[in-house]
Amino acid sequence: MDQWTSHQSQAGCKQDWQERLTSSMQHSQWSESISPIANKVASGQRLSIEDGMILFHHPDLNEVGRLADLVRKSRFGNFAFFNSNVHVNQTNICVLSCRFCAFRRSKKATDAYSLDIEAYVEDLSKYAEFVDEVHSVGGLHPDWDVHHYQQLFKSVKEKFPHITIKALTAVEIKHLAQLSNMTYREVLTILKDAGLGSLPGGGAEILDDEIRAIICNGKESSDEYLEIHKTAHEIGLPSNCTMLFGTVETLEHRLIHMDKLRKLADETGGFQCFVPYPFLPDSSRLPEAQGSTGSEVLRTIAISRLMLDSIQHIKAYRMNIGDGLAELALQFGADDIDGTVQKESIMHLAGSTAPLDHDMSRLSKLIENAGCVPIKRNTTYENFERFIPKKPTPVRGLKMAQ
Repeated sequence: MDQWTSHQSQAGCKQDWQERLTSSMQHSQWSESISPIANKVASGQRLSIEDGMILFHHPDLNEVGRLADLVRKSRFGNFAFFNSNVHVNQTNICVLSCRFCAFRRSKKATDAYSLDIEAYVEDLSKYAEFVDEVHSVGGLHPDWDVHHYQQLFKSVKEKFPHITIKALTAVEIKHLAQLSNMTYREVLTILKDAGLGSLPGGGAEILDDEIRAIICNGKESSDEYLEIHKTAHEIGLPSNCTMLFGTVETLEHRLIHMDKLRKLADETGGFQCFVPYPFLPDSSRLPEAQGSTGSEVLRTIAISRLMLDSIQHIKAYRMNIGDGLAELALQFGADDIDGTVQKESIMHLAGSTAPLDHDMSRLSKLIENAGCVPIKRNTTYENFERFIPKKPTPVRGLKMAQ
C-alpha cells in the first residue's frame, strides 16, 4: 500500500507526473504526422483542437493509444480504479422528450414509475451492506421539487451514513431550481446540506446548442450545464463530466466540447472524471445518428486523455461500452471503469448488454486482464485500497464425490 500512497500523493501534481512522462518518452519513436503532437505532450504543452483533429484522422489507432497510455502511466503507473456502487434510477417520468432517450416515459404511460422515499430507501437497502455509493439520476418529475430530494437524501444518510450520494444531473438541478423558484446555488446548497456528496456528469451530451436543439431540445443549454457544475464546484461539491458522441455531431464538435470542459476545470479544479460514451442506436430513436465503431470508441477515449490535461481521471464506462471494450480502454488512456453498479436502467433500455451482476472480484479480474493493478476507490477519489480478492477457505476433511 505504501507504493500507492506515495504515487497518489504526487498524481495530482502536474510537475511530477509531467517529469515522469518526459522521461518515459525520451526514447519513443513516432510517425512523422504525430511526432509534433508527441513532442508537445512530452513537454507539457496543451494540445489544440487542430492537434485533436490530427489524432482523430491518424491512420494508426494503436499509435494514438500508445501515446495516451504513456500519459496514463505517468499519472497512475499501472493502477486502475473502480468502486462499489449501485445505480438506483428514481423515476422514468420526465417532462422532456429527448430524441436519443429510451428511458423517459410520460406520466400516463403504463410502464411509468416513481420511487417514493420509502420505496427508494427500501430498494437501496438490498445493496447497502456491500456498496459505498448510490448513483441516482432519472427523469424530470413534474411534482418533485428540491424539498422532495432534500428529504430523500436526509433519509438515505440517516439510515446508511456510510453511503455517498452521487445524484442529479445538471438538467435535474435546473428543473428543481425552476420548480422551487430558487437559484442553482440555493438548490445545490440545500441538497449538499441534506447529504448530496457529488454530481454525476450526465446530460452534457455535446456542448453545442445547435446539436442540442436536434438531439435534446429543451434541455439545459451548453452554458447552463457549465454554470451549474461551476456553481457546484464553488460550494465544494465535486462532479464528473461526460460526452455523448456518435449522434449528429462532427469530430470538431467533440473537441470543442473537451476544450470547454478543460477550461472550466482550469478555473475550478472541480471535475474529478471525464466519461465519454457512444450513443447506442436503434431504429426508433434518432435514425440519422452516425453511431460509433469499437475502434472509434477507443480512439475517442485516447484523445480524451491527451486533450484533458486538467481533468485527472478518464472513465471507460462499461455500462455503455461493455466489459470487453472497457478492458481494452485501460490500455488506451482510461484509468477507471466505474463500479459494481448492480442494477441500472437508462443504458440498458438504450441497448446495453453489459452484465449487472459484477462483484468486486470479477471487476478486479477485468482490470488485471488489462495488465493493471485494481484499486478500490471511494466516490470522490480520496480514499484508495489495493484490492486483493479473498480466496475460498478450504474445508478440511471434505472429499469430492467420485
